[in-house]
Amino acid sequence: MGDLVETYDEFKKEGCEIYSVSTDTHFSHKAWHDASRTVQKVRFPMIADPTQQLCKMFGVLNEEEGTAHRASFVIAPNGEIMAYEVHHPSVGRNSRELLRKVQAAKFTVENDGESCPAKWTSGQPTLRSGIGLVGKL
Repeated sequence: MGDLVETYDEFKKEGCEIYSVSTDTHFSHKAWHDASRTVQKVRFPMIADPTQQLCKMFGVLNEEEGTAHRASFVIAPNGEIMAYEVHHPSVGRNSRELLRKVQAAKFTVENDGESCPAKWTSGQPTLRSGIGLVGKL
């Protein structure tokens, strides 16, 4: 979460909101906030999902442990999931890569028919879907 804290303003500039979700209760979140300097810096909503309904809905519930897998979702305003990734607990996430995916998703929503190629970053050329693209990649 510390990585997301550092890039939160950049996500907000893209018109994006971050939500942290865990199967913990809001009481656990409060205790975590009180004990952790990193969590004290969190300015985005931390959602408690003790009934595990949200985690089940997104398919990230580790039923054996009753916890959520570490996952990130990029969701367009219309509710469409544009990108997602699920990580093993030992593998850290990268907020810069997540921000790049948000920017790519935003670009394609705003520019119908355009696609962002591998390693695309904001400002780079995109691809226009169509028969002329076949065989040229």
